[in-house]
Amino acid sequence: MAARPSWRGQIRLALVSIPVEIFPASKSGASISFHQIHEPSGKRIKYEKVAPGVGPVSADDIVKGFEISKGEYVLLEPEEIESVKLESRKTLELAQFVDADEIDALYYEKPYFVVPADDLAEEAFIVLREALRRARKVGIGQLAMRGQEYVVAIKPCGRGILMETLRYADELNKASSYFRDIEDAEPDADLLELATSLIDKKTGKFDAGEFHNRYVDALKGLIEEKRKKKGGGLVIQDAGDKEPPKKSNVVDLMAALKKSLGESNDNDGGAAPPKKPAAKKTAAKAAPARKPATPRKAAGGKR
Repeated sequence: MAARPSWRGQIRLALVSIPVEIFPASKSGASISFHQIHEPSGKRIKYEKVAPGVGPVSADDIVKGFEISKGEYVLLEPEEIESVKLESRKTLELAQFVDADEIDALYYEKPYFVVPADDLAEEAFIVLREALRRARKVGIGQLAMRGQEYVVAIKPCGRGILMETLRYADELNKASSYFRDIEDAEPDADLLELATSLIDKKTGKFDAGEFHNRYVDALKGLIEEKRKKKGGGLVIQDAGDKEPPKKSNVVDLMAALKKSLGESNDNDGGAAPPKKPAAKKTAAKAAPARKPATPRKAAGGKR
């Protein structure tokens, strides 16, 4: 468990308050970080905070400002920002309960683990967890942390509770503006049946451990090759980057789906036994073997 929680406070349900601590449920995965380098000198680029007409400035002289008009700012000290009081800074009030499938996946942002703050809070915590589980509901409320107030959803997660921050409605683009040009038509019945069969063949339990960041692996390989070449140029071309010609032929799609189903069957039940090469077609009736031709004598009796 992390040494410092992201938030300490209480979950309040009517007159019941439960002291809790919240920890991030996610962490940064495998990644590659790059620095900007001045190529002629090989030196790393650094950045300085400067003010026009003043030059480099000290971090102690920097405050936050909100621009109200061009070049005009309202300045705020950290203490003034901290003084803004919101009840949700210390209390997560569960204002509503909904079915989990009522919240579109677009709204979910970041997960956190919620645990009781102490032994005294554990009993009430367990009651809330099991009540949510039995009702099959998700609790909705608002919580302030890291200088923002979030809409959050909480639900049971094993022995604990999972909290997920949600995006506000004005943070999402309207899907209709992207999807409106897609034709509203019924798909070909045969193609739909093939696609559904393929989905059924590949259906299984999700295991996140089966996936890894292949892009990071490829970058690491590229970096290692360049390191061995001591700065030599290296270009890797991926034939898969070439865009295939666009086709609208239903037969091509049908063939691709059928081929995919065949490969799926092979993967599910082991490799299919190799087919025997087709025998060459013979005549309906085997012709009798020919007798070797008798050599004729050349004219004059001599060869």
